[in-house]
Amino acid sequence: MTWTLPEPMLAAAVPDPVLLPGWAGEPKWDGWRALVSVEAGRTVLRSRQGTDLVASFPEIEAGSGQLPDATAFDGELIVWESGRLAFERLQGRLQRRGAHAARLAAEWPAHFVAFDLLRLEGIDTTRWPYRRRRAALEDLFTERTLTAPWALCPSTTDADTIDEWLTWSAVGLEGIVFKRLDSRYEPVRGWRKYKVRETQEAIVGAVTGPLTGPRTLLLGRYDQGGRLQYTGRTTALPQAAGRAVAGRLAPAADEHPWTGWTFSAGWGTKDTLTVTLVRPELVVEVGVDVARDSAGRWRHPVRWYRARPDLSPGDIAHFGNSA
Repeated sequence: MTWTLPEPMLAAAVPDPVLLPGWAGEPKWDGWRALVSVEAGRTVLRSRQGTDLVASFPEIEAGSGQLPDATAFDGELIVWESGRLAFERLQGRLQRRGAHAARLAAEWPAHFVAFDLLRLEGIDTTRWPYRRRRAALEDLFTERTLTAPWALCPSTTDADTIDEWLTWSAVGLEGIVFKRLDSRYEPVRGWRKYKVRETQEAIVGAVTGPLTGPRTLLLGRYDQGGRLQYTGRTTALPQAAGRAVAGRLAPAADEHPWTGWTFSAGWGTKDTLTVTLVRPELVVEVGVDVARDSAGRWRHPVRWYRARPDLSPGDIAHFGNSA
């Protein structure tokens, strides 16, 4: 019977990074989740949604010769740039094939960070407990002396090590994934994930929805040259927050720094937003994670915390700075 990659095991969000007894922790990388399988000279590289990625990442297929036949990993595709994870370098790879994909692989090579073992030389390991899968994965990396594009994700049962990893947000570490030591690999939310978040201030430059009850806020910061740069958008505002912030917003005058601009409805989509420009006067505090694009914009929608009428736009860190 032909073996196929299983559906990926998922994680449920938790509000704190406490390492419980009987659990292990692993760094959560800012990349693309992927599953890879090698059998009879054929490499399968599949995204979490089931998209075939192998033609877009020839460096992974080229490195598959290092793996024993009939072996499969779960992991994360990542790219490093200037000592930091560069998610934007992964963007656009899906549309690249042949010579274009090879050029990108040479310029910005991807690594596959393996964090779980799904199959080992023809043996389905998904029913093994995590501690056994993890030990076998470590042994495989050691015995085969695997090198790039393969990398072994760290794992620990030491709380102090978890605390140290949480200081790595500057290089793009998103948080921690927790896995129960005796758990099988199943397509359920049996893992737990904690994402590093922090609060920052930004200036409201536009809104979606009516000014009397904005649905989301488009936020900006001034750069060193005095230009208001777009830095990200909030998630949907609670109705009470929308009403409260509406009383502090004023329609833009004829001149606005973002006049004529278009704003994407989401990362990686060509859909655009219908927005209303407002005077860039109101400062708000939002919760953000560590994911950034190459310009320093927040890649994920940010969470509303509160208005900061006690601050002026001039009090806010310049665009590209984190505080």
